[in-house]
Amino acid sequence: MSDSQVVIVTGAANGIGLEVSKAYLICGDRVIMVDIKKEKLLEEVGILKKSGFDVYAKICDVGSLSDVKKMMTEIMDEAGKIDVLINNAGQSAFKSIWDVTEDDWLSIISSNLSSVFFCSREAAQYMNGGSIVNMCSTRATMSESDTEAYATSKGGIHALTHSLAVTLSERNITVNAISPGWIATENYDELREVDHQQHLSNRVGKPSDIARACLFLTDPLNTFITGENLVVDGGMTRKMIYEP
Repeated sequence: MSDSQVVIVTGAANGIGLEVSKAYLICGDRVIMVDIKKEKLLEEVGILKKSGFDVYAKICDVGSLSDVKKMMTEIMDEAGKIDVLINNAGQSAFKSIWDVTEDDWLSIISSNLSSVFFCSREAAQYMNGGSIVNMCSTRATMSESDTEAYATSKGGIHALTHSLAVTLSERNITVNAISPGWIATENYDELREVDHQQHLSNRVGKPSDIARACLFLTDPLNTFITGENLVVDGGMTRKMIYEP
């Protein structure tokens, strides 16, 4: 398709990243699915290729600047352009504050936050307009115990998003974030009624909810939206909760 986009999705082997990739493929776009989990990524890309989709796999540690540079160069050589980047890669390991090691801390900051900067900067060099979406979290502004590294990484993504939006405006690139709330990536039918009812939407979220938000923010008609953080959480963060 002459009007199809070249879309890069990181953390694409499962969960939200996989669903986002499928959404763009259904729209007729070419999608480069990126993950460090080689076997799982190749399995999913193989399934999608058999269905006739224009999809490709890139094995990359997006927390490594040298790996990201190499990958973006390869993508440009193979695809000729980059229109959309979805920075979805990351990890959500939680650990007692008293047990967090230096390696634990650096690993989460690298995979969750540094990857967003590395991928955005290296992709932007090749972009002429287009859109970047960073996967933030409602945990950027609210927390449970023992989530310091994860919350810090997501708070950093929130700040990095509006900073990139300002800097990359000179290239006509929009940069936005999405903050998912509770998104069940598996065993949705096993959720309890109370799980659904604590949301104003009366249901727990699905990866497809986030995929639709990505499609909205990267629609070429929506270039007046940039530097924003779209909260997709079924209204959870709008509730006023008092302890009994």
